[in-house]
Amino acid sequence: MEFILPNFADPAVWVSLITLCFLEIVLGVDNIIFISIVAGKLPENQQRRARNLGLILAMGFRVLLLLCINWIIGLKDPVITLPNLPGAEDPHIDLSYKDLILIAGGIFLMVKSTLEIHHKLRHDEAHEQTKKKKKSVGFSSVLLQIVLVDAVFSFDSILTAVGLVDNVMVMIIAVIVSIVIMMLFAGAVSRIINNQPTLQMLALSFLIVIGVVLVAGGFHQEINKSIIYSCLAFSLGVELLNIKFRSSNKNIQLNDADEVIDDTEIEKK
Repeated sequence: MEFILPNFADPAVWVSLITLCFLEIVLGVDNIIFISIVAGKLPENQQRRARNLGLILAMGFRVLLLLCINWIIGLKDPVITLPNLPGAEDPHIDLSYKDLILIAGGIFLMVKSTLEIHHKLRHDEAHEQTKKKKKSVGFSSVLLQIVLVDAVFSFDSILTAVGLVDNVMVMIIAVIVSIVIMMLFAGAVSRIINNQPTLQMLALSFLIVIGVVLVAGGFHQEINKSIIYSCLAFSLGVELLNIKFRSSNKNIQLNDADEVIDDTEIEKK
């Protein structure tokens, strides 16, 4: 891999940079969703700090990985061999450190998201306890969860970038630009997700799917991510229509209630 300064007079460099920035932002969507949900447990005056610090740590971790890119590439070498399922073409599955990291990260993401869904389903019966717990959640605990997920997503992101660009400096610039863009929009994404319970459920369900994709990737079972993101975009569009529909219905009900009150007052007069 090249560590030289790219020639920005070359249009191919700009095409590679823009493509990689877009890819990093797309791959960072699930990271932002997780950070928004986890940071939402903190008091409001700490949420922005947790989001920004989490994304800054993600940027630092990814830049550090890029500086050790030759070591990262070496993580693809097999270290463990497991028997494959009966009837499979290859009787063995060779797992590398990269595969083990993806499997562990995917399991963590699935377990964490499932626990969050379970917690939110019990929200009505323990509303006051939730408020108290929100105040007692430690900043360091939330930051630790963000760092763990950042590490997994960083490995996945960097290994994907290696297949597209040969110049490490282009990768570093793309990571910095994409993280800055994500920091600008993380607050808006967080507010939308935290203000809409159904969107939280959709986001958590999406994180479970991403966890499954990571585990499958660790076992060399590739799942087309474009299909996953297309399904998410479709589900998000449907949910936004539902939110607008519920909002319109609520306004109609309020107007009807006001008309009933006005009619009652007229009858009294």
